Formats: sequence, C-alpha cells, structure tokens
Amino acid sequence: MTRGASLAAAVCAALGADLLIGAPPASAQCAAPAGVYREAMGWAQRLTDASGTWPIADGTGQLLAVVGTGIDADNDQFGPGQVVPGSDLGDCDGRGTFAAGIVGARPDPATAFAGMAPGARLLGIRYTETRSGGGDPAPDALAGAIRRAVDAGATVILVAVPAPRTSPALEDAVRDALAGNALVVSPAVGNEPGTRSYPTGLPGVVAVGALDPSGAAVQDESGPHLSIAAPGADLSGLSAGARGGLGHRWGVDGPAFSAAYVAGAAVLVRSYRPGLSPEQVSERLARTASHPPNGHDPRLGWGVLNVGAAVAAELPEDPSALQLPNAPAPPVATVRPAAGPAPLPDHEPLPGWLALLGVAAAALAVVARATIRLGKARGWRPGSRRSP
Repeated sequence: MTRGASLAAAVCAALGADLLIGAPPASAQCAAPAGVYREAMGWAQRLTDASGTWPIADGTGQLLAVVGTGIDADNDQFGPGQVVPGSDLGDCDGRGTFAAGIVGARPDPATAFAGMAPGARLLGIRYTETRSGGGDPAPDALAGAIRRAVDAGATVILVAVPAPRTSPALEDAVRDALAGNALVVSPAVGNEPGTRSYPTGLPGVVAVGALDPSGAAVQDESGPHLSIAAPGADLSGLSAGARGGLGHRWGVDGPAFSAAYVAGAAVLVRSYRPGLSPEQVSERLARTASHPPNGHDPRLGWGVLNVGAAVAAELPEDPSALQLPNAPAPPVATVRPAAGPAPLPDHEPLPGWLALLGVAAAALAVVARATIRLGKARGWRPGSRRSP
C-alpha cells in the first residue's frame, strides 16, 4: 500500500467509526440515535462549557458552515430555521450532524447535552459520504464545498471531513476563504506520523489535534502546523435519524470532532468580537489555550482549548505575536480560576498542565462576570440579545 493510500485509509478510519450502529455498509443502514442522553454532562462538554458566555456571546449573528456529509435538521435540538435554507439536508453518514450539534445544539431540559453556541445559524454542505463506497474524500470536491460556504456568507467554516491530500483547487479555495473573512477550522486525523490531513496542513487554517480524557493525544498526525487541541474521544452529541425528536450518540471516538469544539469557540469569539479578522481569531485561540509545559507540542499544538479565556481575556495588542506555523510560542494570557475543576468521573486525572481548563468548568462564573462587565462597557444590556 502506498503512503497516500495508507493515509487515506487512516483518515476514513479516524473520522468517528462508531456513529453508525452495527456492521452493515452505509447503503444498508444509516445513522440512528442510541437514545436520549440523560446522564450528567460529559467530560468533553464540561471542558468546553461555554454557557457562562451566553449572556453576551451565544453565536448570534454568525453562520457556521459544516463541510462534510450534510446535516439532518430533523433533530429537536436544532431550533426552527437554525439550519438555514441552502443546506444539504439529510445525513445518512451522521458525522455532519454530530459536528453541528457540538456547536449549535440548543439546551433542552430532557438532556444534559447542549452545544457551545446555540445562537449560531448552521449551513450543512455535503461533499462526501465516506461510508457510501464512493472512495476517499476528494480535495477538489472539498474546494468546491468551501467556496459554497464562502458564497453563503459563512463566518466560520468547519471542515468536518478533511481530505488525505491537497490540490491546487483546495489551496486556492482556502486562500480565498481567508481573504473573504471566513475562518477555516480543520482537524488533524492522520494515524501515521509524518502525514497530514487537508486543509488542516495549509497556511492560515486552524489545525486541531485531539485528546482523550487523560489529556493524551488521540491522533498520530503531528507537526508545527498543529495550532490547538480539543476533545476527540468518549464524546456525546446529536445523532442523525432522530425523526423530529431528541436523539443522541455517546461514547463516540473521533479525532475529527475535535475541530467542532474549536469552531464553536471561534463562533463565540466572532460573535462577541465581530471586528476581528480570521488571523486574529486564530491568534486568540492559540494564545489563550492551556499551554503544555514545553511550549508547542507537535500533536497538541499550543495547548488545549480554553473557551472562556478565548472569548473574555483582554490580550495585549501585539501584531508580532500572530500565531503562525513554526513561529515562537505566543505569549500566554493568564486567567486565574477561583477553584480547581471537579474530578472527572471514571477517568484518570488530567495532567497538571491541563488543570487550567477549570476556567471552562468550575471557574465559569468568574469568566461570566468578567465578560458581562466588558459587555456592559460596550453597551450591552440584559434582554438585548437578538434571536438568530
């Protein structure tokens, strides 16, 4: 098997293999819910909990394009009209729906699961179905999907299914998206050292690594292009095939879904700070991450996503600190939580450098107070939030 074919197989295998029930091929069976998730908030949701920012930033005014396998809008945690006209509806594969739910699922009293930016609008764009026997994700088809997202006015483009190789068309599409003020977020899903996913490996893209509940990297793809890390194992989220009701999957392993958490944070940042360019949003995400002890980690980037700090922290204005591949480690914005995070159930404790992620859990009230003060200074008043 050639190196390219091996990477293609690894990409397909890494994209969340247990979203479908049972062994039959996609032509015989589509994604379906395992049930309604009624357990306590899972570790990944606790780590990336953004509810404290919702009074001033819940994604309102932002359009997230989910590029992959489409979105099944017929899940009750998507609000009326939240999945916008022009979306590719229906998602037999299930990956697009799961990724979209991580970002945009609206709170419901019947479940602990909710998305990070429930005020965001969602645009589903299907360019591949990795279970349909149609071959590997094609970079030129992905390029066309990214262009569709830009034409629709997407402010954040989440590549839920990356390709195992690049092409001139894909590189041009990414450059044009960034020039058009759209931030592109893509996961690193390669299971072989030295390989890259695309557009993850292209300049300007927020390249996301994945970690498990112990803080260890999930994927083998590594390199200076990795910017940040987010959960990619033992995940909970929305399922396709809910048929108008609630429907979830949990215990899902898929490093590709790490990019959805980072895209959700980017939507919140752009909602609260609409004047920032894609480069500035990428910089904030990297500079506010919970940094590993030795600077840039080749598999986890500048550290683990810290949603509260990304939205709320006031960073020194230093254009020279813009995060770029192979650049020196950006300055760390220190946010001191009021208390350490609660222990995660049924897992080993997280590494010491990851403990700062308590900002997104136990210290969320501190972040909320800070963001609300900033919001009032910018003219925000209670009740002023617009409906999406």
